[in-house]
Amino acid sequence: MGEFLRMRRSQLQLADVGLRDFGERRRVPGLRRDELAQLAGVGLSYYTRLEQGLSLNASAEVLDALARALDLDEVERAHLHDLARASRRTGTRRRPAPERAGETTKQLLAAFGDAPAIVLGRRSDVLAWTRTGHALFAGHLDPHIPDQPDQRPNTARLVFLDAHTRDLYVEDWPKKARDVVGKLRLAAGQHPDDPRLAALIGELTMKSPEFASMWSEHRVRKWDLATYRMHHPVVGRMQLNLQTLNVPQEEGQRIVVVTAEAGTGSAAALRLLAQAGTSSGAGSARQAARTARRP
Repeated sequence: MGEFLRMRRSQLQLADVGLRDFGERRRVPGLRRDELAQLAGVGLSYYTRLEQGLSLNASAEVLDALARALDLDEVERAHLHDLARASRRTGTRRRPAPERAGETTKQLLAAFGDAPAIVLGRRSDVLAWTRTGHALFAGHLDPHIPDQPDQRPNTARLVFLDAHTRDLYVEDWPKKARDVVGKLRLAAGQHPDDPRLAALIGELTMKSPEFASMWSEHRVRKWDLATYRMHHPVVGRMQLNLQTLNVPQEEGQRIVVVTAEAGTGSAAALRLLAQAGTSSGAGSARQAARTARRP
């Protein structure tokens, strides 16, 4: 929580919070502790202890006051409360149970038919996918790999460490990367005792300087709808909408469904991609894509 408060304080300027800048030389970026404490209506010594991790009993009212002073949005405010709860926990902590896609979730996934769709867990592990979801996001991987808990692909690992995925989001990779990091930040606040999540974050920090830089910004994001430009090796360029549906009774699980605007080349490309479930289908899809792009 202290790191989050320090980082968000450093990202605010005086003008952002309605304070006058008298041109004085400032020793720290952003707001000083005393300025933020005054804006939140809390004592400077108390706020300093919060940043230093020496006080773990901040009330909901104090946290909300800090959120207002820092100009946090609703997702960021909830994240601050999650961090405070995590810092107050004592004693033996129960580790999250292993994740799997339940039978009703798989039935719902099957109902999407040829539409690209994937089930993601709290760490953004792929728990299941439709045939076209596999072809879109990870056609270079074994389609049955989500059934192997120790081998499951992870969307954060794919985005930062997999060349195929970087090429897939080639035009919007920075946007996708920040969305992934923001979602992991939320998950870390909600599941502070998950050793696999901690290991994933550690791995990405060590292997990807880009991830390490974005992670240090303490930005959180919870997106329900995002649009990305993609370039698929089989069907070419597309502009696709990714919509998130929370899975009932499965905390942290979500289904991501991909659509395209009707009547566009992107919609036609998705239909072609649905043919790529077999080697012959992939060849047919490539030929159809070449034909469709001819003048």
